[in-house]
Amino acid sequence: MKVIGGWIAAEPTQRVCAALTGAGFRALFVGGCVRNALLGVPVADIDIASDAAPGEVTRLAERAGLKVVPTGIDHGTVTVIAEGIAHEVTTFRRDVETDGRRAVVAFSARIEDDAARRDFTMNALYATPEGQVIDPLGGLPDLLVRRVRFVGDAEARIREDYLRILRFFRFHAIYGDPEGGLDPEGLAACAAHSAGLETLSAERIGAEMRKLLSAADPAPAVAAMAMAGVLGHVLPGADPRGLAPLVHLEAGRAPHWPRRLLVLGGEDVTDRWRLSRADSRAMERLRAALGDMSAPAELGYRLGAEQAADVMLARAALFATPLPEGWQAEIARGAAAVFPVRPADLMPALQGAALGARLKELEAAWIASGLRASRAELLG
Repeated sequence: MKVIGGWIAAEPTQRVCAALTGAGFRALFVGGCVRNALLGVPVADIDIASDAAPGEVTRLAERAGLKVVPTGIDHGTVTVIAEGIAHEVTTFRRDVETDGRRAVVAFSARIEDDAARRDFTMNALYATPEGQVIDPLGGLPDLLVRRVRFVGDAEARIREDYLRILRFFRFHAIYGDPEGGLDPEGLAACAAHSAGLETLSAERIGAEMRKLLSAADPAPAVAAMAMAGVLGHVLPGADPRGLAPLVHLEAGRAPHWPRRLLVLGGEDVTDRWRLSRADSRAMERLRAALGDMSAPAELGYRLGAEQAADVMLARAALFATPLPEGWQAEIARGAAAVFPVRPADLMPALQGAALGARLKELEAAWIASGLRASRAELLG
């Protein structure tokens, strides 16, 4: 079987491969680029595995006129840039020591060693520069039926890096067969070792959960996380039951992780997921608006069109209520509305705190009018 994809035959990519193979080394595409090409979905990153050591990769690439950046040289990775396209070239590796968060690796000349340290069989697929697939661990059948399965012993892979628990559910949400369900051995291993998630940094957990909640339909995977006792470690108090209705209501809209997080509820994850200040403030606004039951136009005025739509969809999903007729148009009207009264309209009669209080009163009256009262009506 061959990888299908124009990227593999692109002249810059073939130049990188030729720099290695011309000197007698192997250059094998690996991981996501092979997986995605076989599935017919876009390839984002090009990763190459080689038996050449990082220093040798650097020397050969520079000799070929290519730019080299030592992005992860301690772990065997350099980035080779050809005509603006980045190629991560990593020396075959084997794990020497792991502690659940990071690994100490040694370089290897064997593709089997490199494949054995990967997380899932669908990520342990390689391809030659000509596109011929190499499958040292039998991952191709798993990929073709969309089964996310750990390489070798699932518990051993998880103990090497507990983040693989979350990756298991994310990969199922993106690449798995929803009808086939999750791999039983993998699910059991995730449940058995879920406490290990507590040892991971907030940055790693947050990044992985945002990716999971950005999948087209994360609802089955998140429900499985809850059943396995995993969800409570990363989002205490969450309830996944509103997520599937939300995904149904979102039809035609791009996935948006804050909207999904809003429906899941649970504790504030600002610190637990290391959210940015902007994301944290946005979640605060969404949570506050979810419970105040403001009309769509008012939500549009206060939150803007995108967040107002998030709140309306979340309400419908959580409370099992239909979206009101014309709600999107009302949100758009509110988002475009401008409060017609200006401070100058009340000055100099009012100043300071009195001026601020009166403006708030008039704005409340304007909102109560459905954002329709004119300046003259408010001031008269």
